Amino acid sequence: MSSTDNTIRPDVRAFLDMLEALQQPQIHELPLADARAAAGKMAEMADIPPLDLAVIRDLACPGPAGEIPLRLYDAKDSRDPGPVIVFFHGGGFVIGDLESYHSLCTEIAARTGLPVVSVDYRLAPENPFPAAPDDCEAAARWIAASPAELGLEVTGLITMGDSAGGNLTIVTTLALLDDPAQVPVIMQVPVYPIASAIEDHDSMRDFGDGLFLTREVMGWFTRSYAPDPESPRNYPLLRTDHSRTPPTVLLTAGLDPLRDSGREYGARLAASGVELTSIEAEGMIHGFVQMRRALPSTAADMNALFEAIERVLERRS
Repeated sequence: MSSTDNTIRPDVRAFLDMLEALQQPQIHELPLADARAAAGKMAEMADIPPLDLAVIRDLACPGPAGEIPLRLYDAKDSRDPGPVIVFFHGGGFVIGDLESYHSLCTEIAARTGLPVVSVDYRLAPENPFPAAPDDCEAAARWIAASPAELGLEVTGLITMGDSAGGNLTIVTTLALLDDPAQVPVIMQVPVYPIASAIEDHDSMRDFGDGLFLTREVMGWFTRSYAPDPESPRNYPLLRTDHSRTPPTVLLTAGLDPLRDSGREYGARLAASGVELTSIEAEGMIHGFVQMRRALPSTAADMNALFEAIERVLERRS
């Protein structure tokens, strides 16, 4: 599909025009600390305020290189045993943290009615591949064990994340299929994930300039992360067998350089007989789940996402 097949939404066009008028350097042109601060400021500017919840609590779990910071979100102050969403933030494995995804996580908890644990995994370049997937797997296993510090009896995991976090969603799910945790992954929700090499995709060619996420920024992320291009823990589509993947809700964006990687992953799951709900936000750019104030039309896409998650949960009950 070429860019002419997916018309940009009016609110997306206005947002991109505003960013262009600011004439700010791209994030990869900034010093690392400034780039991370800029990502936080962008989320604060573009996203809606966080919701008030009964529980918002910071905690930590053991990891392969020390404690991994976590944040628990719950719309209820107490609950019966049930599933927990394990959330992995985006940011190219280089930027992003608990704070920049705080508002989104409050909405996920409120809309799904489930506890959410956001994972603050180690970032590159200080901690290159495989630090991020190592931390995410360790956190998921800890949550699955229902530790006293969590204060929940966990019956299943729902892995979820966007962009780099979408990659970590898939990679963590696969790790827990190969070596099960104390409870299973019952669903995964990758949002515009990186599942394969993207350099030669049509979507990178068509949308790699002027639509928020650029090929230059993606190149910076990749160089910083320094992954193994032959490892399924980097590109999960290198794995041949996906037939045991749990029910999956996949969200892609029509004007995203990563779009074709997500589509390719969805096609592989469908061909493998996996229960798949695939949603594409047409005319939308990468990163939109953190731009709900700047891009009001995302409300319909977020509704579709949460309704799909609810349908999967209903089929399990």
